[in-house]
Amino acid sequence: MNCYEIFKRECAHFINNQTADNNLKNASKIFINNSFVYKYSYNFEHMGRPIIQYPQDMVAMQEIIWKIKPDLIIETGIAHGGSMIMNASMLALLDLCEAIESGIALDPKQSKRKVLGIDIDIRAHNREAIETHPMFSRVEMIEGSSISPEVVAQVHKVAAEHERILVCLDSMHTHDHVLAELKAYAPLVTLGSYCVVFDTIIEDMPENMFSDRPWGVGNNPKTAVWEYLKTHSEFEIDKSIQHKLLITVAPDGFLKRVK
Repeated sequence: MNCYEIFKRECAHFINNQTADNNLKNASKIFINNSFVYKYSYNFEHMGRPIIQYPQDMVAMQEIIWKIKPDLIIETGIAHGGSMIMNASMLALLDLCEAIESGIALDPKQSKRKVLGIDIDIRAHNREAIETHPMFSRVEMIEGSSISPEVVAQVHKVAAEHERILVCLDSMHTHDHVLAELKAYAPLVTLGSYCVVFDTIIEDMPENMFSDRPWGVGNNPKTAVWEYLKTHSEFEIDKSIQHKLLITVAPDGFLKRVK
């Protein structure tokens, strides 16, 4: 066993212990509920674009991308574009590392790796900022409902040209919408990769948190995940990720394709 393996074994030991610590788990729940009031997730950016994610989930995503090494990341929900830009930058790093390892000069124009983002309303100022960003060459956007037949067909056409696919769902958070997204896009996830469903945390938060939204307790991404998994045994919830993070908006949302 090398030094890295010893280190990871120690990490696993502490993760196992913290998962069993109810005081720590309660503290993380209190932090999420209290920080939500102040829109804590709005405080962070990646390469100059607001990402609207908790830092812990940003770290989890870069770990997943490094591990899976996808050539296509499909994202529903664009907003300011920070998540697309972060994921595109990770794809650029994968290409760079592969170029260094192979000794072959990197030509970004020849890379197949890209992020495909879908949003029902890409606001003009966000589109301009994304299209003028240095990472835009690795980004493609579709404006329209992520569950409309026309958009789903477009995404499937792009996916057919790629071999290793990761999916992230983060648009409308109602049960029916997320379930429709899962049915449309989860089948595109390749073996060993993930469908990451964000904001499953809604199910675990106080009901009055979402009085001005069409989603809430009993009607949210987590309930959609639970419903989808009843008939799709090819996916399993990778709880090791949420156990490691403690603070995440995606508990039960890291779905790994196992068959």
